Amino acid sequence: ELKDEQLYGQGHERPEWQFCPICALPIPFPVINHSVFNVCCMKRICHGCNVAAHKHKRGLYDCLFCRTVPPVNEAEELAMIQARAAKKDPVAIFYLGLKYCHGTIGLQKDMQRAVELWTE
Repeated sequence: ELKDEQLYGQGHERPEWQFCPICALPIPFPVINHSVFNVCCMKRICHGCNVAAHKHKRGLYDCLFCRTVPPVNEAEELAMIQARAAKKDPVAIFYLGLKYCHGTIGLQKDMQRAVELWTE
């Protein structure tokens, strides 16, 4: 018979990207509905930290993690993602592949390029 600690201690651990880097708490499921993804540093911030910081800062919307000004259009967003991907950031490479796969942020839909990025 398993004791409570053993029983509840078993199972899968959540991956690092499902934790907020500011408060270190797990982001509730579904993660994409309870967080904001910042393309400047490729970090996902929980809504709680995001709202608290913007309320405290009174209208300043810099990235909470790296203090970079967020992109104002798709061209700036693409430039930030490509800059991170050029530095071999695996999250940026995966994210850029998604953008090619779906043909968003001004990119033509290109599955071959997406697969190339994902298999680098």
